[in-house]
Amino acid sequence: MNEHRHRIATALGLLTCVTFVAMSGAVTAQESLLPPGFDDKPTPAANPPRRTTPAAPASSATARKLPLTPVQEDAAVSVSSPVIQPLPGAIRTTDGAASAPVSRDPLDSIDPAFLDQIVASAQPRYDTPPQSQRSLARVGFLDELDGGFPSASSHFLNGPFVGGLLDAMRGPLVSRWGHILLRRALASRLDTPVGMNGADWAALRAGVLLRLGEADAARAMVQEVDSGFYTVSLEDAAMGSFIATADPVGLCPITALTAAGRAGWNWDLTRSICTAFTNGEGASALAQLDRAMRRGTASKIDILLAQKFAGSASSGRRAVSIEWSAVDKLTPWRTGLALATGLQPPEALRAKAGPAYAFYAVRAPMLPLAARAQAADVAAARGVLSASAMVDLYSQIGALDQPDATWGPLAEQLRAAYVAPEAGARLAAIKGLWGDGSDPMRAYSRLVLTAYAAARITPDAQLVGEAPGLLAAMLTAGLDQNALRWAKFVPVGGDAWGLLALAAPAKFAVVSGDNLTRFQSSDTSSDNLRSRFLLAGLMGLGRVDPGTARGFATALQLDLARETRWTRAIDAAADSDNPLLVAMLAGFGMQGSGWDKMTALHLFHIVSALRRVGLDGEARMIAAEAVARV
Repeated sequence: MNEHRHRIATALGLLTCVTFVAMSGAVTAQESLLPPGFDDKPTPAANPPRRTTPAAPASSATARKLPLTPVQEDAAVSVSSPVIQPLPGAIRTTDGAASAPVSRDPLDSIDPAFLDQIVASAQPRYDTPPQSQRSLARVGFLDELDGGFPSASSHFLNGPFVGGLLDAMRGPLVSRWGHILLRRALASRLDTPVGMNGADWAALRAGVLLRLGEADAARAMVQEVDSGFYTVSLEDAAMGSFIATADPVGLCPITALTAAGRAGWNWDLTRSICTAFTNGEGASALAQLDRAMRRGTASKIDILLAQKFAGSASSGRRAVSIEWSAVDKLTPWRTGLALATGLQPPEALRAKAGPAYAFYAVRAPMLPLAARAQAADVAAARGVLSASAMVDLYSQIGALDQPDATWGPLAEQLRAAYVAPEAGARLAAIKGLWGDGSDPMRAYSRLVLTAYAAARITPDAQLVGEAPGLLAAMLTAGLDQNALRWAKFVPVGGDAWGLLALAAPAKFAVVSGDNLTRFQSSDTSSDNLRSRFLLAGLMGLGRVDPGTARGFATALQLDLARETRWTRAIDAAADSDNPLLVAMLAGFGMQGSGWDKMTALHLFHIVSALRRVGLDGEARMIAAEAVARV
């Protein structure tokens, strides 16, 4: 009953506002308030309004059939006689006789559907003025002048094809440089493809960014679209993006507009949170969440986290205790709300979540630096963090008065890797940070951490045994010129030689069959995968003679002439000179949990296509990374 009355009050309030605006614009003359004789020219009085007899109130059945039409500003406004309020308990009829009292409240007879129609018609659809609304013809936040792809790259792409391609990107990429390339392509300010809605174009890219662990980029993408233009797919992407960045309140403009009627426990809980933060009704929000708990709208832990977050907006500051003992796994909602309330889930749940939790934690400023550094050992290897960001993180740890017992010494070790006076001491600190390599993800993240420190080591024949690791570290940050300084010291056919043969800005030596055979002789990878990647990279970059390549491929029993639907697609994209489509298809072809899931055939077509469309730097770095990480 109270809810029904609330809807009636809302409808009457909205209609009153609309009618007031319409009437204020329809009045054509006003009576002068000056005393007689003060007007310079007597103004003819306006035609007095014609009095009309008040009509009998329409019945509720009649009211339901009335169409809801907007009030026109130029419509004539009739002024009727004041309606005398009837006596309590009686309803006055047209002939003045009072009818018998009724026990039923007349407001109850109003059709709820009619009220919903009133509210829906009067509610604004957009929260942005029309003159400030952004076009959906071009969406993205990374302009071409800032390193993005050309906007026209996607203009004539087939919408359903691109949509299917992006929707099929479900997992991580094996290549860190491939991740960086795909992130840049997805974040670029791009024209909406033919046959696609601009909001859905943003939603597709934000979804892939989320699955890559790029929560901040995904959030920036969904915010490129005005709230009133959101589609269902963009609402879902926004839900994932704002929860991943531990900011549920960012969803409030969306829940108030296009997602106001969205079903689902996560939307219900979000609306309750928004009630607390945007309307200042903390008690009402907590009451809604209490009802959700009684009804079992969502899992108990999900509602408790929402209560704890919403309670921070209430003056009552209700204490909510979070118990993780019955929780079997972390979900995006649980991770995001826990971080938003300043909580860190138990270690067992974090370990079970793996990289999914690390991507949330590494960018969460509310967590301790030690927790973020632990997450960085995963995020940096995937491409989420740059070498500079890693150094900044460790620098913050080193600047603490009482740094963590584990990460504080590592921060000091990184300082020594940069500023130790002796080259041997710097090299020892670098290798100490690398560790024993038992965890491949952490080992590669530490290469990223020490990229610039490795570049400060002066090339020396006495240190040539350390060259493969130093070169691999430098190339994680794209320091190809620094790496090339080692070219005259490394032995031909060794691991360091293979990295330089791929990463050098230009071909610096002839690659012969003997050199390749020498490289293979020291290859300890499974099924000669490192040698296969070396040949595929050299062929893709055009740095090996075709005859030499065929002979070495035969020795490796490798067929790089085989075609698939994907190889034909990426070759056609390269033929059309479309770097954006090549980058997307390259990302599609690099999906996997590790380089052992990659094939030399895929690597060859990726490197070749990237080089042909002008992305030579990315092609070289991906080829060198393949050899370094196997």
